[in-house]
Amino acid sequence: MSASWALQQAVLATLVSSDEVKEALGDPPRVFDAPPRSAAFPYCVIGDDRMADWSTATEAGSEHALSLHLWSRAPGHKEAKLAAETLRLALDGAALDVTGQALIGIRHLTTDFTQDGESVHAVLKFRAVLEPQ
Repeated sequence: MSASWALQQAVLATLVSSDEVKEALGDPPRVFDAPPRSAAFPYCVIGDDRMADWSTATEAGSEHALSLHLWSRAPGHKEAKLAAETLRLALDGAALDVTGQALIGIRHLTTDFTQDGESVHAVLKFRAVLEPQ
């Protein structure tokens, strides 16, 4: 299995099993790889990622830059900021169960918020390092 796909599956499993994420994004949580057109707000999309070689002279490894996209249509930024914080807390430093990989660590890097007049969009960026098992 691809390390990138295994990581995405572990992120999804962690987010949908979190009681805090259920509270912020509904039960079951609205966390998608590709959201349906009729998705209720707020929701999260596991978005862009980048995988790079992180091998040493003796060990194979991969570094992953992963983005989560959160969308809210509630007035103002409150809902988006509280939901984004819930997602950050669920993943930052989490002990993800990544199939076929040993997770060295996952850390939150940044969260950016933008507003387009109708929606607030938060982009959370994480860095994860994996080694094959």
